[in-house]
Amino acid sequence: MEAQEGNQQPQLVLAHKLFLLSHPDVQDIEKVRLREEVFASVKADDMAPLYETLVAEVILDLDQGVLDSMRAKIEEELKKLDEKIADAEENLGESEVREAHLAKSLFFIRIADKEKALEQLKVTESKTVAVGQKMDLVFYTLQLGFFYMDFDLISKSIDKAKSLFEEGGDWERKNRLKVYEGLYYMSTRNFKKAAKLFLDSISTFTTYELFPYDTFIFYTVLTSIISLDRVSLKQKVVDAPEILAVIGKVPYLSDFLNSLYDCQYKSFFTAFAGLTEQIKLDRYLHPHFRYYMREVRTVVYSQFLESYKSVTIEAMAKAFGVTVEFIDLELSRFIAAGKLHCKIDKVAGVLETNRPDAKNALYQATIKQGDFLLNRIQKLSRVIDL
Repeated sequence: MEAQEGNQQPQLVLAHKLFLLSHPDVQDIEKVRLREEVFASVKADDMAPLYETLVAEVILDLDQGVLDSMRAKIEEELKKLDEKIADAEENLGESEVREAHLAKSLFFIRIADKEKALEQLKVTESKTVAVGQKMDLVFYTLQLGFFYMDFDLISKSIDKAKSLFEEGGDWERKNRLKVYEGLYYMSTRNFKKAAKLFLDSISTFTTYELFPYDTFIFYTVLTSIISLDRVSLKQKVVDAPEILAVIGKVPYLSDFLNSLYDCQYKSFFTAFAGLTEQIKLDRYLHPHFRYYMREVRTVVYSQFLESYKSVTIEAMAKAFGVTVEFIDLELSRFIAAGKLHCKIDKVAGVLETNRPDAKNALYQATIKQGDFLLNRIQKLSRVIDL
């Protein structure tokens, strides 16, 4: 999923490499290569503020000569940018003044100076009139937010973008915002909202600065599997031509989706095991790894048990290609947590489902409320008689 890396915003590519450097499952030899690439990126873009942070966190070694060189280049570039701003303000129009300020904002983003970048983006916004251009500034802010995983900044920027759209705005930018918002929801464990926004954006995806299209499909399938019912999953994901065109490029993803829908549980578990590494090594999904694994297993176990009133544990273990002991331990955890509606008859080695009947539950609730109402009327009638 890194083939189209050149289309991504360079800072987000760098952020992913920094995440892998801190990941315990990445091999030391791979970390040596990553460290060299990170240093090369930092040096190429004169990221002195980020370099100082990485040295302080003992991720990179201090090279004082390189740091001094970066600081000198930053100072020289800032001097040129300030001269351009002064020249534009004295001799040119409002549009040129805005462009000069925007260039300074993009420079601070490039060198990874978050505070100064945000400050300069506000100055640029004050010089901006068009709604579309203001939206572009919000997108730059959102990219900064995702680089630093600053969810407060991301949330406020999304709200700001929505308020700007009330003044106007084109569909292309509105569709781009859906992907940013979907990524925000996925990163904050709201997979249902993320799936809805991603599915809405499949045919209009242009947000290559965040990630390549195959990564987008990867996120769409993962969030949809635990958010949609079978009918919706078939219509919106399994049969979607945009997904079918790309799904084969992501290892195990096609088997993961289709084996779940086709009830091929043994194949599903094999594909699931293959995908775990990709989920674990994704900077947006990694914090929710255990939660996601739990939710997927809840979906697949519920789907299997839905077909039976009772089934032997041995038959279920065989269907999933695992041992009886494993499935027994798994199910007991999910039942205790209230995730599965069934009970285990350990003596007979049988699972008995006790799915809640919505119609029956409604009937019971009506009876209960009726009894409560009658009791209140009786109490009231006693008071009136007195």
